Amino acid sequence: MPRPTRLKTPRADDNQFQLRLVVAYLFMLLMFLVLAGRFVWLQVMQYDHYSTLAQNNSISLVPVQPNRGLITDRNGVVLAHNYSAYTLEVTPSKTGDLEAMVAELGKLVELTPRDMKRFRKFLSENKKFEPSALKMKLSDEEAARVAANGYRLPGVEVKARLFRDYPYKELTSHVLGYIGRIGPRDKENIAEEEKTANYRGATHIGKLGLEKVYEDELRGTPGFEEVETDYLGRAIRSLKRTPPKNGNDLKLALDIRLQDVADKLFGQRRGALVAIDPQTGGVLALLSKPGFDPGLFIDGIDTQSWKNLNEDWQKPLINRALRGLYPPGSTFKPFMGMAALETGAIGPNEVRGAPGYFTLPGSSHRFRDSKPAGNGSANLAKAIAVSSDTFFYKLAWDMGIDRIHPVLGQFGLGSRTGIDLDGEAPGILPSKEWKAKRFAKMKPEYQRWIPADVVSIGIGQGYNAYTPLQMANATAILAADGKVFKPHLVQTITDSKSGKVQLVEAHPQRQLAFKQQNYDYIKQAMEGVLKPGGTAWRLGQNLSYRMAGKTGTAQVVQIKQGAKYNASALAEQHRDHSWFIAFAPAEKPTIAVAVIVENAGFGAAAAAPVARGVIDYYLTGKVPADINALLQTMAQPETADSGAADASAPVANKKPHASPSP
Repeated sequence: MPRPTRLKTPRADDNQFQLRLVVAYLFMLLMFLVLAGRFVWLQVMQYDHYSTLAQNNSISLVPVQPNRGLITDRNGVVLAHNYSAYTLEVTPSKTGDLEAMVAELGKLVELTPRDMKRFRKFLSENKKFEPSALKMKLSDEEAARVAANGYRLPGVEVKARLFRDYPYKELTSHVLGYIGRIGPRDKENIAEEEKTANYRGATHIGKLGLEKVYEDELRGTPGFEEVETDYLGRAIRSLKRTPPKNGNDLKLALDIRLQDVADKLFGQRRGALVAIDPQTGGVLALLSKPGFDPGLFIDGIDTQSWKNLNEDWQKPLINRALRGLYPPGSTFKPFMGMAALETGAIGPNEVRGAPGYFTLPGSSHRFRDSKPAGNGSANLAKAIAVSSDTFFYKLAWDMGIDRIHPVLGQFGLGSRTGIDLDGEAPGILPSKEWKAKRFAKMKPEYQRWIPADVVSIGIGQGYNAYTPLQMANATAILAADGKVFKPHLVQTITDSKSGKVQLVEAHPQRQLAFKQQNYDYIKQAMEGVLKPGGTAWRLGQNLSYRMAGKTGTAQVVQIKQGAKYNASALAEQHRDHSWFIAFAPAEKPTIAVAVIVENAGFGAAAAAPVARGVIDYYLTGKVPADINALLQTMAQPETADSGAADASAPVANKKPHASPSP
């Protein structure tokens, strides 16, 4: 029989409900206890840990670097500019195991030995909380690979950075210089000058040349971006941005096309050329050969490249135009002529002997002329044109150093010109005071000025030592009839924000109080150098304008009395230097040039054709049709210029009688 159905009573239903309610309450209590326990764990037990994370997950002020100002030539051709590229940077304090992180990054990008050497150097210079560049200029593919794996690479960032580029490389290396990584010494200087705020987040600074001298103009002012970051330091979003003020642009007086013509005329030879506008002081060309690639220094030069440059016997790192000290040879004679006329030591039409040799009273020693038979007799103009040594030996002896030094000093010889480049050498314009100071630590007889000292000085040898820049500046002063400008490379500075243009070209600093007829006389004598009978008469052929110039051959080593100079018997670095100074058009000069070609012999044979080609291009706008033919035109001048003929001319820098060479 079927069991009877048991009916639920109201009391039974109530008990079942109460049971369920208790279970629910117990479950809720359990969950509450779990939450409370978790709360205690997070808020109490793990307080320090999460407090640190919360502080890191905050708003950071990230410096926004300004664009460095452009540098252009006088025609607007860009000589230095910026471009953007990716950089892989690592912050050691955030990476944990740095070596393991670098190994992991090596799987994503190619890390060369040079990259690693540079990275180790940056690590030694930077603090652990500062990012150090592991690899420069990532490709787009490399940047994407690192970014895609960023979640597992704490302390690793891919940043877009601006890089500096010098498209003309060696051609402008000694003018522009370069920027480089900010090192410990730079940081000290920045702090001393109270410019720390202007370099927040910056990695580079001007190290040499115009990049260094005009750093404050080119640098600009950084901006700031408020960025929210997570505890790993990764940016979440940008909140606010204060834009930077970009650096100002520099426009130079220099003409890069003229510079290029000069470079081609030099070929592979060593030396320097400086061209100046006598009417403004603007430097039209400044070339030092050989040069170097400034790009090697921007992110830290590697050891091998530095060794190659530093140990190269041709010294490509020396700015010969600015720091090379050379005896000027016979290019000194026009200035000697001005001193003689101004002091009344000689009259313009006075004729004196110009024999094959000169001797001091009571001495049998012969100071020889470059022309063994001499030039018979000559006035000052002819002596300059034919470059008579014996004429100027006697003239210097008659004048004495006390009459020579003050006049030549007014042409800026032996003094820094003040050009807007760093590291200019002062040169040596000899005097009694200079000699006493120079040899103060030697025996008294070496300190005293002896009358014979002045003889070799009269032909640009002896203690004389000047830079090509000083010779170009002196030539420009002579060409401008005594108007003295400070040579300058920068012509204008353009404000990046307002667009206001500041003109740098200066008014004359002073006017030399010399007689105009004396300027005219010396200029005409220098025109005679390029006419038949002059030492550079071949160079003067087929000129479409009037040029005034002076050849010079500077002795590097002393030859014995009675011996004949034989270049082929000497090592190249011991052969005579080739000099030429010039300005044109002679009636109203707009360009003055000084050229030295090291160890190249006669001034007319090497330096003069370079100057002719440069002046041709500047005045006519045409590159010489056949540069090689021009260079060969003066292969052997009919009349050798002088300055290297005297066997007793002091040339060694290790003895008291000295002229330093570069």
